[in-house]
Amino acid sequence: MVFGLYAGEQLLGRWRLSSKRHGTADELAWQLHGMFNQWGQSTTDIAGIIAASVVPQVDPTLAEACQRICGRSVAFVGSDEIRTGMAIDYKHPREVGADRIVNAVAAHARHGAPVIVLDCGTATTFDVVSPAGHYAGGLILPGIEVACEALSARAAKLPAFSPQPVPFGIGRDTISSMQIGSYWGTIAALDGIIERLCAMPGYGNAPIVATGGLSR
Repeated sequence: MVFGLYAGEQLLGRWRLSSKRHGTADELAWQLHGMFNQWGQSTTDIAGIIAASVVPQVDPTLAEACQRICGRSVAFVGSDEIRTGMAIDYKHPREVGADRIVNAVAAHARHGAPVIVLDCGTATTFDVVSPAGHYAGGLILPGIEVACEALSARAAKLPAFSPQPVPFGIGRDTISSMQIGSYWGTIAALDGIIERLCAMPGYGNAPIVATGGLSR
């Protein structure tokens, strides 16, 4: 979970927590109190809370914790409480994750249309805003960490490893071969998708916006 504290359009602070699916509202409220103290802000100053959640199991805990410390209910992106103003050209609009909608709306607000968002996390997603400013859809592929975990889990003789930004070359042992292959294979996949998206009519000059915990 990533929290951001805003005063108008100014970002005052940002904080990241792990999404504990079995954590309690008490635990989360205590962590949020610490976050506000770190920022030198009072929880009573909060005028509103908006959440873009793709972990439904955590939503009730988040809502209860925020109500306790701020006295405010949480408006979840994708609910009837939130209107983004962006048309969603998706076969089943409610299937689009809240994180993807927020990415598209934020990128469009900053960069106009068309724009392409690359979000690197548990999954790697591309979200495309059309020249008309609509959410056009996108692509989803496994995130690099998920792919590496699956490789070790499904291949009996391949050990567990962590993906690292390594120089390109020929691996001389199993771990280096896996690290080079996973890192540069991911880069090649992303480069190839971006090249193909930008070759589509109307997207030749679309800026690419990278976000997510693994985007760097």
